Amino acid sequence: MSEAYFPVGPGLGLEENFLSLDDILMSQEKLPSRAESALPRLAFALGQGAGPGDAIPEGSKLELPLWLAKGLRDSKRRIISVELPKIYKEAWRTVFSADANVVDLHKMGPYYYGFGSQLLNFDNPENPEIAQTILQASTFISRFRRIMDSSQNAYNEDTSALVARLDELERALFQAGQKGLNDFQCWEKGQASQITASSLVQHYGKRKLPDGDG
Repeated sequence: MSEAYFPVGPGLGLEENFLSLDDILMSQEKLPSRAESALPRLAFALGQGAGPGDAIPEGSKLELPLWLAKGLRDSKRRIISVELPKIYKEAWRTVFSADANVVDLHKMGPYYYGFGSQLLNFDNPENPEIAQTILQASTFISRFRRIMDSSQNAYNEDTSALVARLDELERALFQAGQKGLNDFQCWEKGQASQITASSLVQHYGKRKLPDGDG
């Protein structure tokens, strides 16, 4: 019997997928910001005014949810400026470069990779360094190897301590690895007639990728 609900994966790159619960939750994460011009009728909504018509004065420091910060971004004039959360700053990038596995990503930000990708929407001179830290060996690749090794060597064991330090994307990868191992064990014991592709692979296999021939 097929599942009644198929989880929708998060978006890839700079755009969220608003059918994804993970992306909806990620878009609520707060960004330290500064109003570079007066923001009319927003003070009350952000808990800084007495009435719905109050404006946020220029220069005000704010904590804006990601979705609102992106909505206020304007390529023609500077409405807000965004400050990098500390986990993406140079000091933490140095920690990741030294040993990415020691960091409790879930404590620092449960959507570390997705949120970091969204930061690239904003003009910041450190964007190339942020992208490299998120996507290249200093963080994702080194942690990915350990995650998959753990998922394949913790069969029928309590894995709560293993996943407690992972961000949500890493937890999904760990669960996919555990499910693949469990399915293989069942097949090997004759408890399954065939091995099937994981739902994660099936989901992304259905996505249309850009034509490499242009």
